[in-house]
Amino acid sequence: MKRVIPFLSFVLCLALTNNVLAQVRSVPATVTEAFKTKYPSASNVEWKDKLSGFVAEFDDNGGHYEARFNNKAVWQYTEQVIGESALPDAVKDGFNKSKWAEWKIDNVTKIELPGDKVQYRLHVVKSDLQKKNLLFNSEGRLLKDNITL
Repeated sequence: MKRVIPFLSFVLCLALTNNVLAQVRSVPATVTEAFKTKYPSASNVEWKDKLSGFVAEFDDNGGHYEARFNNKAVWQYTEQVIGESALPDAVKDGFNKSKWAEWKIDNVTKIELPGDKVQYRLHVVKSDLQKKNLLFNSEGRLLKDNITL
């Protein structure tokens, strides 16, 4: 018991310190201006500090998005969860030809990148223990597969 109380005190202090520090850094004006330039009609914007950059969650044109900007206000990418039916035919074909074609598609994320590039991340599931993220380009080519929890 003598060891538990100091440990719990330490954990509580650490948690409080992290919460205070996370709220100290505000989103720089350069980042918010870059966001407004890229998404002038965005609404319900909420910012998150990710230390290496900032993430804006927002609504635009009837969809919900997450846009990431680095600390120098450079847009890195934007993600949107979409339905499986919204996948381009080339990506569906690429998935159907992959070795994971028998797995169930759990969710799909559309990722917009600089240079007008678009990628699609398919979270696929075979069982509670067998899950993967598959990354396809817009032409249906598999770029990467990662095990996920």
